[in-house]
Amino acid sequence: MVDAVNLPDVWSPFGAFSMAVIQGDGHVVHLKGQVSLDREGRVVGPNDMRVQVRKVLENIRDVMAAMGGQMTDVISLVHYATDIDAFMAAGDIRSEFFDAPYPVTTTVQVERLYRLELMIEITAIAEIARSRFRRPGSDN
Repeated sequence: MVDAVNLPDVWSPFGAFSMAVIQGDGHVVHLKGQVSLDREGRVVGPNDMRVQVRKVLENIRDVMAAMGGQMTDVISLVHYATDIDAFMAAGDIRSEFFDAPYPVTTTVQVERLYRLELMIEITAIAEIARSRFRRPGSDN
């Protein structure tokens, strides 16, 4: 569980974001950068930011679920976008995956990702409640 912090003396987040979150008692999980790949490693939505944002968030959701987590457990995201304008135009898709309190977020534009047709990579940090956490491949 996280608590959102949005202070009146600091600029207000302009979308599905929180300024800061306070981490509680659980398992902290750092997710590697997720890109728009399917199970076979094929790019989903080549050069289509909207399709890629959705697939990346689905991948994050699926990794979280494998450990007993939910998207509400995500406390921090870093977006690496090859076209920040196209990414910002896909903000409505983020809203389908996150509710308040929103994760803290950093977004940067990069020249390219490791495959030319990829437009977005997102890393995440989450805290999964101990009561729900399960280590993938174990019986707990």
